[in-house]
This record gives sequence, C-alpha cells and structure tokens, in this order.
Amino acid sequence: MDRMIYVAMSGAKYAMEQQGTVAHNLANASTTGFRAQLTAFRSAETLGEGAPTRAFVVDSTPGSDFRPGPIQQTGRDLDVAVEGAGWIAVQLPNGSEGYTRAGNLQVNVNGVLQTAGGLNVLGDGGTIAVPQDVRLTIGGDGTVSTVPNGQAPTQVQAIGRIKLVNPPEQQLTRGDDGIFRLKGGGAADVDPQVKLHAGALEGSNVNVVEAMVGMISVARQFDMHMKVLQNADANDRQATQLLSMR
Repeated sequence: MDRMIYVAMSGAKYAMEQQGTVAHNLANASTTGFRAQLTAFRSAETLGEGAPTRAFVVDSTPGSDFRPGPIQQTGRDLDVAVEGAGWIAVQLPNGSEGYTRAGNLQVNVNGVLQTAGGLNVLGDGGTIAVPQDVRLTIGGDGTVSTVPNGQAPTQVQAIGRIKLVNPPEQQLTRGDDGIFRLKGGGAADVDPQVKLHAGALEGSNVNVVEAMVGMISVARQFDMHMKVLQNADANDRQATQLLSMR
C-alpha cells in the first residue's frame, strides 16, 4: 500500500514539472535558435530503516534536443545562422564563456557586437568593437568586415572574427538564461569547420504538434496518478473498517 502511494505521489509531482517543461518549450516555439528541453524519469528506492517497500519517481538528468531548427532567410546583414552543428561564443555577465545559436546580432551604443539579449559576442581576441558610420558584413567563417557608409564596396576592412565552437553535446549544460556552458567550466576551442549562413536565422527546433500531444499525454498521466491515490485511500478506508469489525 505505502509503495503505491509513494510512487503515485512522486509521479504526480514530476508529471506537473514535466508539464511545465512542455509549456516552456511551446512558449519558445518561435524563439530564435531555441533548443527544446527534454525530461526523463526513473524509479529510486527510498533509503532508511523501515522503507524498503517504498519507491519514488525522480527526475533523471534533463537534457536538450540538439537537432537543428529551420533556417529562415531575413536579408539582414547582422543576422546569421549556424549551419549544422556548432555554436556562437558569447561573454556571460560574470565574464565566463557561453554558447548560443541565436544569431540575431546587434551593435550596442558603445559599438560592441552583441546578441539580441545583450551578451557580447566573442571574437579571436575578446569582444568585437565596431567603428561608427560603417556597414557590417559577416562571412561564412565568422569574419566581421566593415564598409564605410557612402564608400565603394571595395573598401572592405576586417575588424574581427566571431568565435565559432563545436564542443561535444554531452559536455554542454543549459543555464536558466537559455545559454549553454561547458559542464566543467572553461572555454571551448575554436572549430574552423563551423560555418555561418549570413542574412538568415535559425528558428526554434520545437515541434509544436509533438509538444501539444506531449502536454495532453502528461495531463493524462497526472490524472492516472491521482486516481491511484484515490484508490489507495479507498482501500485504506475499507481495510480500517474490516479491522474494526474484529
């Protein structure tokens, strides 16, 4: 009896959390470069004296879906999409290095190349400073070049190159801000095989239909766990009545 109650109780708890993950994925179905979050569950025995019959449902290590999203042409000079595997390196607020697939870049008031979320884009030698009154172009290898406004396209000058990396997926962990980091900290090495698609953005890899089906499935799982708890309560009441008749 107690095993059934513990399994149903913890299963209902984590079903609610999984529902939140699915809802979060749906909310980011149109977020540039978003990677869907994955959840998995496993059973675990309760440790302690007198508890060998009890088991909990617990979260297994949550992961991310690293499949690429669709690439959409925008024609904007500061929009870039990573082709295939790879990441754009950015500087986090604490000075460490993070990785994103969101290539909708911008230049802030101080002339620094940033993501739309305000994180500095890292280059070969740190952040990338952009002079005033120029037009930016970004090459497939991440090279950032400028052309003075009003000048011929032949007056091109390279001012830096975006750091493109491709660490193993199992070494990456997602932060609460949606930016990925190396699990052990540190910085990934530049990968010359990573290429950018200029004038385009990668969309979210969330499959809306699958997410909706998953939301319905999780809701049914939660209802099932609650029915198990109700049955356990009914069985306990009946057992109490039988014992009281002795």
